[in-house]
Amino acid sequence: MQLDADTVGAPGVQADAEMCMMMADAMEALGIKRGDYVVRVNNRKVLDGVMEAIGVTDEGQKLAVLRAIDKLDKFGVEGVRLLLGEGRKDESGDFTKGAGLDEGQIDIVLSIVGAEIQHDSLEKFDAGPGSYWQFGGPNAFSVRIPDGFSQAISDETNQTLREKLNIGFGELALIQRLCKKSGYGPDRIRIDPSVVRGLEYYTGTVFECELLFEVPNEKGEIVRFGSVAGGGRYDGLVKRFTGQDVPATGFSIGVSRLMTALKNLGKLDGSAIAAPVLVTVMDRDTEALGKYQQLTQTLRQAGIRAEMYQGNPKNFGNQLKYADRRGCPIAIIQGSDERASGKLQIKDLIEGKKQAAAIASNEEWRETRPGQFEIAEADLVAEVRKLLAEQAQG
Repeated sequence: MQLDADTVGAPGVQADAEMCMMMADAMEALGIKRGDYVVRVNNRKVLDGVMEAIGVTDEGQKLAVLRAIDKLDKFGVEGVRLLLGEGRKDESGDFTKGAGLDEGQIDIVLSIVGAEIQHDSLEKFDAGPGSYWQFGGPNAFSVRIPDGFSQAISDETNQTLREKLNIGFGELALIQRLCKKSGYGPDRIRIDPSVVRGLEYYTGTVFECELLFEVPNEKGEIVRFGSVAGGGRYDGLVKRFTGQDVPATGFSIGVSRLMTALKNLGKLDGSAIAAPVLVTVMDRDTEALGKYQQLTQTLRQAGIRAEMYQGNPKNFGNQLKYADRRGCPIAIIQGSDERASGKLQIKDLIEGKKQAAAIASNEEWRETRPGQFEIAEADLVAEVRKLLAEQAQG
């Protein structure tokens, strides 16, 4: 079966393609070179068509199937096979209930998830068992479809199914064509039927950015970071809250995982991103919390990285321990007395640590409060900038 990708696709598929290209650009802007990442792309309409073909109509079961496939990189094919069936027991003995498919249904799902994509012309596609669909002409790709599934597609009563698959595969072919014409080949953006994204609200294109390089973990084992960003088209999500059809597409980045990956690549040396100034929390009433948030925003608006302590503020010592773990250079302190008088306490955590090493007792520490001094609240930005500059000079 052949389909011209230029005539297929929901409005905005070009925006999905742009999201994929933007994701690839973001990785390279961060210093992750080509070959160390790939953006993998699929379409939920294809997966919906597959489930319709095998008789999965219950929404709960559909979601269970999607979530099972989403575990492919974690559990492998055999683990996903168990999750598609009765369920899987992990090493600890915990049992996860499966999607309840029979063996024939599972075989078809896994065949589609592992379908071979030829990113060149049909003539270069190696012959083998199964039927072939070609989408987007000779400059797009071909897909090998299992014989059993091809029979379901060919059934004259399944016109709706064929149309759904045509649209899904056609949108993928269009994305590939747009990316290819923009200079983004399959080494950067690749069609991959195993990408599903486990959330139910996606309605079309889904994509993930996977890091491919290997690094040793804390146990010395060689591992991959896997996916660090993902997203897709979610046209129906806004309608759930507003009742209006609003087309939408986008992606989010897993910042913590990506930061760890960049450190392993030597792209971050610890000084590239300054640790934040910590605004501590002395009182928990609404007025006080509002003031602490205001102080935090004042620093941020002045271009100073800052955060307000979000843990349990009962033990002030724990706030300072948190600041130490974060490498915070300064702590801002304001109790009720300081707030009433328009004052603040600034604690130089770097100098304070040096002075504290020479203090013999807790009593002496409480009396001297090393590295700590009082300022007017209006002078917050100027005093923090001055102290940060002094710390930078050593």
